[in-house]
Amino acid sequence: MLSDLLIALIVLTNFTLVATARINKMIQVAVIQGVLLGLLPLAMGLGRHLHIVLMVIAAVGVKGWLIPYLFRRATRKIKIDREVSPYIGFTASLVLCALGTGLAVLLAGNLPLAPGSQFKLFVPASLSTLLTGFILLITRRKALTQVVGYLVLENGIYLFGLMLVEDMPMLVETGILLDLFVGIFVMGIVINHITVAFDSMDTRHLAELKD
Repeated sequence: MLSDLLIALIVLTNFTLVATARINKMIQVAVIQGVLLGLLPLAMGLGRHLHIVLMVIAAVGVKGWLIPYLFRRATRKIKIDREVSPYIGFTASLVLCALGTGLAVLLAGNLPLAPGSQFKLFVPASLSTLLTGFILLITRRKALTQVVGYLVLENGIYLFGLMLVEDMPMLVETGILLDLFVGIFVMGIVINHITVAFDSMDTRHLAELKD
């Protein structure tokens, strides 16, 4: 199925995200992942529902255009192109991602999905994507790469929600996209203040703040 191929590509982007140090490449891969997720409902054969088509358009627009635009503006201002000295190295992060993906597959195998369900790959892929977002959030020092982690974390939630997309009101999907936008906006403000105050995006500087 086309949806299985897209899910496999999404999982591959998870490994690429935790293995790369170049911020621009991380952003590009996160955007590719978001677009793949946005197109996934159509690959599932749900294009007959108008509200799902509108959701696809909104998701691809936000994940494929708006968020990259915000990231490009941020990278032009901060002029930092690599994540250096993460809390956990890139090789160790890749191993954690692989272990987490394996654990997600085992966990998903014990969930009571309906026989013959087309969503068998959705659960492990969504859990793997959630874990990848957590890894990026807690192991990277640069605020911008942590924003990418937040984005990937939301992608995992979005993928999990697709299992109920036919029964889920469009308002819920819109709420997920709104949460994402607000999160990116707030993190953008944080990045700006860190850069202005410390001339760096390293979040360790936040420990220097006093009452």
